[in-house]
Amino acid sequence: MQPSAGSASFPPPPRPDLPHTRARTVHWLATAAALGAVLGATALVQPSDATATPAGPVGTPSAATGPDPAKAAYPIDCGPWDVAVIDQAAIDFDGDGQYETVAVVRCATGTGTPPSGMYVLAQPADGTGEPRVAETLVDPAEQLTVENFTVRGRTIAAKLRGYSSDDVPRCCPDMERDVKWDWEDGKFALRAAPLTGSV
Repeated sequence: MQPSAGSASFPPPPRPDLPHTRARTVHWLATAAALGAVLGATALVQPSDATATPAGPVGTPSAATGPDPAKAAYPIDCGPWDVAVIDQAAIDFDGDGQYETVAVVRCATGTGTPPSGMYVLAQPADGTGEPRVAETLVDPAEQLTVENFTVRGRTIAAKLRGYSSDDVPRCCPDMERDVKWDWEDGKFALRAAPLTGSV
């Protein structure tokens, strides 16, 4: 079980493991209620085709590409719009030579500031078919925007921007928090900086 990003009183459903680990990939985030009560949530911005080299063992060059985020089916409802991959990075979190892909996505509405989702993708267990979502780091239901996404070593970092109330226009988030997920002991450990912005 993973704690909620907005409130510890709403336990999210269990997350599947990465295909080559036995430990659960869990994370935690204690955010202020101003960011909302829903599921899971440096400074260097990487280009959308950036890849990262883990600090530990790596696979051969042929294994240095993670699952294609454009081919994944994400748990996000975009209605008539497509899902757009905004940013991505490939990394071998557990050092087994098989890379995962971290993808930041949102609905390609063309207007406004649609919420972001951030997912860790793994190859399907049978090695064929579309990549599977192994972990949800930021759920679009949280109404957060992911910025400043970067991967260094085995650490994912980002700035999350959200809203202090339902009265704040959805175009203009007024709260923000720097967060990072460290891959430790077979799972993601989520750490958050203090919340900043208006209250």
